[in-house]
Amino acid sequence: MTLKSGLIGSLAACSLIMTAQVFAECAPPPLSDDFGLSVCKDWPAYPGLTLTATSQHEANSSFDSSGRDGIYDLSLAVVSGSDLKPLASFHQASAFVSDAFGIEDLQLDTARYTLTPELRAFGVRIRFSGSSRANPMAETWLSLYVKEGNQLRPVLDRLITEAESGEWDTNCAGERYNTVRTVEIGKTSSYGFADLIVKSVATSIIGKGEGEACESRSITAKPVLTTLRYNGKAYVLPQGFKGV
Repeated sequence: MTLKSGLIGSLAACSLIMTAQVFAECAPPPLSDDFGLSVCKDWPAYPGLTLTATSQHEANSSFDSSGRDGIYDLSLAVVSGSDLKPLASFHQASAFVSDAFGIEDLQLDTARYTLTPELRAFGVRIRFSGSSRANPMAETWLSLYVKEGNQLRPVLDRLITEAESGEWDTNCAGERYNTVRTVEIGKTSSYGFADLIVKSVATSIIGKGEGEACESRSITAKPVLTTLRYNGKAYVLPQGFKGV
């Protein structure tokens, strides 16, 4: 079969448009100022759907309005990837406080959080960090949300997945601590939702001496497994596991 050049050109143009649509990246929602965070990510579990998340600075007289410090809200949405039509949403006013322990990053997590055979959650990770090198402090929180009709409902609230702390001279002497937590789907369930298995790994770095005489050693503790169970409304977090 022979195609005329005009038809070939039309097919080529159509192919380019389709390719551009397939590989087009989502656009994060716009922000009202320079201090907010905004992200988007296609949801692989549901082709054609895109997740968006924004955390915007709220004016508050008790904070310096010229900087990043202040109170932030959180807005989430599931939108149609083709026309950006919102299909489900969630909004929380005054969700976070950013001060000496400030908001640094916001990410969407589309790992396979299959909570029931018909229901998969997505995650929102937000990272906070301090500004002192001598007293390092940072945390990353993970929250999980499920789509129920035109609403997004939180089922896991602010699990600390990484925590850093310590005190040292910024060169050698001192102690630093790091705890990393990962989440896996368990084989058992509670109230119809899969239990979550959290593995915590704690590492300590201890330094002594100065300059070339510096001696540093790292100690990693045995992993600890903790089971999170759904109580009919949300997963219950043990003491010390929830960001505040």
